[in-house]
Amino acid sequence: MTAPPAGLDELPQVLVGRYRIERLLGAGGMGRVYCARDLLHEQFGDPDPYIALKLLSEPYAEAPDASALLFSEFALTRHVHHPNVLRLHSFEVDTECRRAFMSMELMRGLGLDQLLCERPLGLPWRELRDIALPLLDALDHVHRRRVLHGDVKPSNVMLTEDGVRLFDFGLAQAEAGVLPGLAHLSRTRFNAWTPGYAAPELLDGGPLSVRADLYAVACVIYELADGQHPWRRLPANQVRDLRPPLELSVPRQLPKRCWPALRCALAFDPAARDITLGQLREVLADAGTSWRKRGR
Repeated sequence: MTAPPAGLDELPQVLVGRYRIERLLGAGGMGRVYCARDLLHEQFGDPDPYIALKLLSEPYAEAPDASALLFSEFALTRHVHHPNVLRLHSFEVDTECRRAFMSMELMRGLGLDQLLCERPLGLPWRELRDIALPLLDALDHVHRRRVLHGDVKPSNVMLTEDGVRLFDFGLAQAEAGVLPGLAHLSRTRFNAWTPGYAAPELLDGGPLSVRADLYAVACVIYELADGQHPWRRLPANQVRDLRPPLELSVPRQLPKRCWPALRCALAFDPAARDITLGQLREVLADAGTSWRKRGR
């Protein structure tokens, strides 16, 4: 018998009699994503039967609410449904290994984290704008659907053959009244905020908010424009200790007219982050449009 591919030891080779796992695509703090072949689609002649499967990593898979946690991510991602958000197929449970998983499109492309490694000086403005605008569109739509993403960072955005995709809603939260039948799970025990992109108030124990997502996406845009994180001079785990006043230079590839808007979105004080995603998008869409903080 041949050995299973690396990272597959704890799983059967075929889930629910349909999905043959081929290889591990990636692993994060809470989940693992695999490439798999849909044997049913393959049987009926689908020329591209490959999909992706996401399962919770150990030890989260052993938690009593593991399946509910993964279903929450599935339901929230499906609820927002946008061209620039990862497309899901189904949520299923394999009774043999007693593991829940969700099937989704197999994204073929380059993650923004990989792109940044290849472009240490940042992206030319037009290329940057073609990434930033659909990313802002996606996040703004997510908020209009009254969902908060909670983990916007370069490794959760991919440039695919079909355009930009925002994914990984594992830390997402719905506002009160949205999907009322969904189990409301406490994610505080996971301590999973990404320090370099989590807003300071999150690292101080505050609640997730629209302005926290705004801060995270502003960090990503700054990094795309400069090649480095806005707080690159300090280790990511020290960001929580930063306090204003803080000086930031204009990113290399960002038009100067766009800087006041992006700088506002990067404010450490959430009350000072008084620009919307729509306003930030408008400024980036037309670099000739200036923006002034209210009261100035």
